[in-house]
Amino acid sequence: MLIFNHSSFLTFTLMGIPGLESQHLWLSLPFSSMFLAILIGNGAILFLEAIESTLHSPMYLLLALLMVADLISTLALLPKLLCLFLFNDRDIAANACFTQMFFIHGTSVVRSALLVAMAFDRFVAVCEPLRYNTILSHSLVGRLGLLALAKGVILILPMPLLLQRLTFCQMVIPHTYCDHMAVVKMACGHTRPNRIYGLFVILLVVGLDLLLIGFSYGLILQSVVRLNSRDATCKALNTCSAHFFVILVTYVPALFSSLTHRIGHNIPPHAHVLLANLYLLLPSVLNPIIYGIKMKEIRHKVAKCLCRGSA
Repeated sequence: MLIFNHSSFLTFTLMGIPGLESQHLWLSLPFSSMFLAILIGNGAILFLEAIESTLHSPMYLLLALLMVADLISTLALLPKLLCLFLFNDRDIAANACFTQMFFIHGTSVVRSALLVAMAFDRFVAVCEPLRYNTILSHSLVGRLGLLALAKGVILILPMPLLLQRLTFCQMVIPHTYCDHMAVVKMACGHTRPNRIYGLFVILLVVGLDLLLIGFSYGLILQSVVRLNSRDATCKALNTCSAHFFVILVTYVPALFSSLTHRIGHNIPPHAHVLLANLYLLLPSVLNPIIYGIKMKEIRHKVAKCLCRGSA
């Protein structure tokens, strides 16, 4: 068995989607379409928020931060993936691999933290509407954004640092990107700290963030039940609907991918890899669509821009 040390000077090889290597060229079409959709959709909403002063409220500022996180995650993943599919460019230096891992997993943590902040925003909007602008000032939104960024950096930075101490027996990663556990499995020797830390991050991020989001929505539902007017109830629920759909789009594919990776032993490897890609890309594709449909202000601004362009 060959043992490779000094991970900084190593070059890994990305297999792509195991079992579907012959279909990579065809698979590049849906992934290219998703890439364009993410760039156009998220870019359009960020542009609208930049030029329209009415979209500078705390909710839209948090949405802008979420869109930025989606774009960074996409740019960390898809260019290399498309090079692999289109040009069979499989090699990736270890440092580049660890950097890609940091940005992909780091933006996932930031995205989750921002969804918690947005749940708090919805709680204040429904339960304390008269104090909304007082509580959710722009400075608080900035602090929440910095907190989300710090959480992503602090939790994910140890992953590549712990990997650099390992020696590797295999260099071919059966994946489309440098997933943490996929790279850990390439190492020989004692990888228990890496596995434990990876599980700790998943439990902390998904478990704690979902608990906080659930707590916020529990308080929201408690407040909605007390409303006497049906119209007020519908308005309150509609206020939260876009954020609720985004939570489903973000966490359901992630949890499904994580469960199949750990207990779905009969599921073929290509299904695991496809699910891992979808849980990263699906929220970035659907978030602009969900907010574009559900948020009246964005719909009106898009219609206004289209009418201005056709005039």
